[in-house]
Amino acid sequence: MKQDTHPDYHFITVVMVDGTTYQTRSTYGKEGATLNLDIDPKTHPAWTGGNQHLLDRGGRVSRFNAKFGGFTRK
Repeated sequence: MKQDTHPDYHFITVVMVDGTTYQTRSTYGKEGATLNLDIDPKTHPAWTGGNQHLLDRGGRVSRFNAKFGGFTRK
């Protein structure tokens, strides 16, 4: 195995949008760096799952169901 191929994995401080902080290990920056988040993972739909709904008005899903609907289990 080659030497010195892995990045430096060290502790950084993450500052949330609401001002709370926590320490984690990362390859970001140098030892002791601070990462300020612009998006709050406690409320952003990318982390919370959001409330996205699949709206299909005669598109791909409808065409798929029309073509392969007979193969589904009932």
